Amino acid sequence: MTAQPLSSDRVVTGEAVELEVRAARAGSRVTALLIDLIVILALGLVLFVIVSAFLSTIPTELDNATIQGITVVGTVLLLVGYPVTCETVFRGRTLGKAALGLRVVRDDGGPVRLRHALTRSLVGVATEWPGVLLPPVTWIAALATMLGNPRGKRLGDLVAGTMVIHERTPAGWGWVPGMPPRLAEWALTLDLTGVSDELALAVRHFLARGRELREPARTELGRTLAAEVAAVTTPPPPPDVPGWAYLAAVIAERHRRARLRLARARAVSAAIWPDLVPKAAPAPVDPLVRPGVPYSDDTPPLAWPVTAHQPRPF
Repeated sequence: MTAQPLSSDRVVTGEAVELEVRAARAGSRVTALLIDLIVILALGLVLFVIVSAFLSTIPTELDNATIQGITVVGTVLLLVGYPVTCETVFRGRTLGKAALGLRVVRDDGGPVRLRHALTRSLVGVATEWPGVLLPPVTWIAALATMLGNPRGKRLGDLVAGTMVIHERTPAGWGWVPGMPPRLAEWALTLDLTGVSDELALAVRHFLARGRELREPARTELGRTLAAEVAAVTTPPPPPDVPGWAYLAAVIAERHRRARLRLARARAVSAAIWPDLVPKAAPAPVDPLVRPGVPYSDDTPPLAWPVTAHQPRPF
């Protein structure tokens, strides 16, 4: 039995726990790099003023070799020292990454150390930017590597065994229909394992934009979606339930269970990797769980009278 490769948005920690993360892509990383370049230029100007003021106090004039040596040391301090210091002290973040909500982590999700930050920086200076080896050939190779890698890794990440992730909360769910009050108890008994993401998305779009459709297309589409949902869910809805209410209850219940699963996953992630979730929020209280009746996603559907019923027309 062969192991399944990990997807681009999952990492496995040293505790053999799989965590879901969002890998940063070229757009956000280039923007963060531009911010860091501005910071480096500002630091370079400050360093130039300080060194010039210090050299002006020396009575003897320096030769060209000494000036070139000072220039090289200053360049290394800026191009290598700045990212290495920031990523080591601030746990994988420079000012540009912090502004974009990015963080450098190891492939196993752990925080980077000095050796990781130094390796990334040295490879970046040598082969990426400013690319002292064969520019702009190395620039093209670095960009192609970042665009072609499933996790958006650049050459420095491949050598150091790191990746850049988004540490901020992902975008919201978007519009989700509310639960019809009379179907709240029935929705707890639903078996939603057969409802695919594509079907759920189609139903949600229909409920959100159904009024923009004209008859009879609206009714036909509603009946089709209701039939598809009814074919993969159990138990059937109570008698005399409008079709729109039936679909809204299914999507609202599916969304509620997904939120609970996400809250539990984030709680585990916060316990194992605190930097990924800066402040772990408590699990939301489920208002649909009846007192005295334990409920979870693993609980089998409760008994319900089976009736040959189809939702009313839309």
